Amino acid sequence: MSQTSGNSRPAAGMNRGPGPGGPMGPGMSMPVQKAKDFKGTLRRLIQYLKPYRVKLTIVVVTAILSTIFSIYGPKVLGRATTKLFDGLMGIKQGVPGAHIDFEFIWRIVLELVGLYVISALFGYIQQYLMAGVAQRTVYQLRRDVNEKLTRLPLKYFDSHSNGEILSRVTNDIDNISTTLQQSLTQLITSVVTIIGVIIMMLTINPWMTLIALVTLPVSVLAITQVAKRSQKQFAQQQKELGILNGHVEEMYTGHKIIKAFGREQHSLAKFDEVNERLFSAGSKAQFLSGMIMPIMNFIGNIGYVLVSVVGGIFVTKKLIAIGDIQAFIQYMRQFTMPITQTANIANIIQSTVASAERVFEVLDEEEEVPEAANPKKLQNPRGDVVFEHVGFGYDDKPALIEDMNIDIKQGQTVAIVGPTGAGKTTLINLLMRFYELRGGKIKIDGVDVTDMKRSDLHQLFGMVLQDTWLFNGTIRDNIAYGREGASEAEVVRAAKTAHADHFIRTLPDGYDTILNEEASNISQGQKQLLTIARAILADPAILILDEATSSVDTRTEVHIQNAMNELMKGRTSFVIAHRLSTIKGSDLILVMNQGQVIEKGTHEELMKRGGFYADLYNSQFSDDSQASAG
Repeated sequence: MSQTSGNSRPAAGMNRGPGPGGPMGPGMSMPVQKAKDFKGTLRRLIQYLKPYRVKLTIVVVTAILSTIFSIYGPKVLGRATTKLFDGLMGIKQGVPGAHIDFEFIWRIVLELVGLYVISALFGYIQQYLMAGVAQRTVYQLRRDVNEKLTRLPLKYFDSHSNGEILSRVTNDIDNISTTLQQSLTQLITSVVTIIGVIIMMLTINPWMTLIALVTLPVSVLAITQVAKRSQKQFAQQQKELGILNGHVEEMYTGHKIIKAFGREQHSLAKFDEVNERLFSAGSKAQFLSGMIMPIMNFIGNIGYVLVSVVGGIFVTKKLIAIGDIQAFIQYMRQFTMPITQTANIANIIQSTVASAERVFEVLDEEEEVPEAANPKKLQNPRGDVVFEHVGFGYDDKPALIEDMNIDIKQGQTVAIVGPTGAGKTTLINLLMRFYELRGGKIKIDGVDVTDMKRSDLHQLFGMVLQDTWLFNGTIRDNIAYGREGASEAEVVRAAKTAHADHFIRTLPDGYDTILNEEASNISQGQKQLLTIARAILADPAILILDEATSSVDTRTEVHIQNAMNELMKGRTSFVIAHRLSTIKGSDLILVMNQGQVIEKGTHEELMKRGGFYADLYNSQFSDDSQASAG
């Protein structure tokens, strides 16, 4: 067993950096993915927002209004401060009639309350509408992806891992959802705040505004230098985290093997080594990103000192009111945060467009060949199957099957045997039209499978595979999955026919026993009996058994074989088996090698011929005899 993880595997959700003001400080985030075609993907994503143009316009207007009312607040508060200061100075200097105009100040307070209430109201409207737009957009996107997945051919799922597909359907779409709901409105607010604050500062004093703006490039330069160094450490941190996750997953999955071979210390040493590298990269990344705020505060404080000194001089020369100084300092504090937020949101949008691109890649995948314009449906299927000059190959690779001709009658049991990679499972996939033929036809009861709807075609088949598939739910629900609307009596009858009823009733909750996600609370043989019961309940015209007994012991195999014999009665059956002793009674045996049917006939006929099948059977029989003797 490998002790290392090979390629690093980042933890789920690590592709996206945190939002503004997240754990790594404003303006800092994990390295983001970048889209290959940013503009094209962004335009396509905007298409999903087009039906909500009116609502989005209202969102933009309310976001602008909410910000404007919020920005205007310090200017109004400055008037109250000025009036209070003038009153106090007049009283102190003994000016006749000097007093503090509390009536004016209370009017200002009420005006401020009104401004902030209106700002909050517009903010509420903006968030409410944007939440609806974001969720409806993502709902449509999820539905499109789900519908697309149902139309994709089997070759897509063969060439993409489950984790990759799941990541696109969940993580990437969630990333889009979060950005639409939060970051877009925040971007609008930040931009309006920057513009509005600059305008308000200019109305107070252009010279002081110039001083405030001079500190901006200094902040940007300092932050950029720190960011370059921290980004490298964050990239290293993400890489080491992926390696560590892979190592932990691998070690916990195979912990029995590790203990059996006494490799615990080696595993711990490897963990410590990777953990140490992760600690080093993580601590450097957090230290560097943690410097951002102190640097910004330092430069900002220098700006405050300069503004305060210059402002004080202007106040003494009666060029500016003291309340305006207070308002200006508040604006300076409002000025720096939106800039860092905008920079961080730009990173988030990059990541979001990359996520959208991955989702659109799924939507752009080549679909299954369209259904026939006037599909045919078998009303009373018999199960006659004919392969006429069938040819097949994967994509642009050389042909795997050429000019295959098979004629199977209703009720016959057809065994398909051959070495690994001979094309046995491929033959079944062609029969069910999971892959399209390069040439020839496959007919069921005289009807070309391409003239039938895929859903109608699949209803003709029942499958019992080597890899049992049971879902998280009761045993009753798992069996009833074979036919919608099946009654309790039909479920029990199917279980009895499959020789599963006895073991089900020995369980504490019987048919109400809940299987966990991997159905690990019952044995492999019991799982197989349940899948057979499910197939019996479906009552298919054609049955496919693919290595159904390969992973169970001999005694359980006898039970499963008896159950399958019941299931196969009166049905056309295709049986893929490596244990040739289980298919001796088949009506027809197809011997495949390198994609071709090289021999066909009954067991007796093929043994008399003394060809490939006879060699295969004798070698197995010899191996079994030696194993028994040993």
